[in-house]
Amino acid sequence: MTSSAPSVEKLLIDGPAGAIEAMIERPPGVREGFIAICCHPHPLFGGAMQNKVVHTLARAALEQKVTSLRFNFRGVGASAGAYDNGAGESEDTAFLSDWCRKELGATRQWSFGFSFGSFVAFRLATARDVELLITVAPPVQRFNFATLAVPHCPWLVIQGDQDELVDHEAVRDWTRTVSPAPEVTILAGAEHFFHGRLTEMRSVLGAWLAARTAE
Repeated sequence: MTSSAPSVEKLLIDGPAGAIEAMIERPPGVREGFIAICCHPHPLFGGAMQNKVVHTLARAALEQKVTSLRFNFRGVGASAGAYDNGAGESEDTAFLSDWCRKELGATRQWSFGFSFGSFVAFRLATARDVELLITVAPPVQRFNFATLAVPHCPWLVIQGDQDELVDHEAVRDWTRTVSPAPEVTILAGAEHFFHGRLTEMRSVLGAWLAARTAE
């Protein structure tokens, strides 16, 4: 009987500031050449690649037969270095994008992120050739997204309207100022970490991704 579980590879990648702790998951029947790079929340507030929302993002990619890459930012887990206010984290993510192209042949890349990680994922989508972008609870009041170039790939924003850390109205206001504009899904009653709402989020992610990857 064929297993439906993804294969998991844990590794340390030599990055700009030293080791980057990473995990690559490949689903059965994987689509060759694709990868979803998933970025975790703030390193100084417990963010790590095991975060449940980041896990949900990775699973959504796997359900589309796309390999996922999760990794720890500087100073988290076995990753070297220290928190760098988004600059070093973005450098590492761009490095990993290039590494995936060279080492894995993954030329078709998706950029996913949650909270602080969505800021890094957004920057990756403006710095590299990314086909899809998903930002969950982008912290627009803490990091200045407005100074960045706007990605031109299809882009989804997911936000809870009871988020205690990110004002959903500020997110809505920001998304109305950018062109091309993202698609925005507001989950009524959901707070920052989407407790009790991850299954619903996964359904939203799955439908959005499936509509954009149908062959």
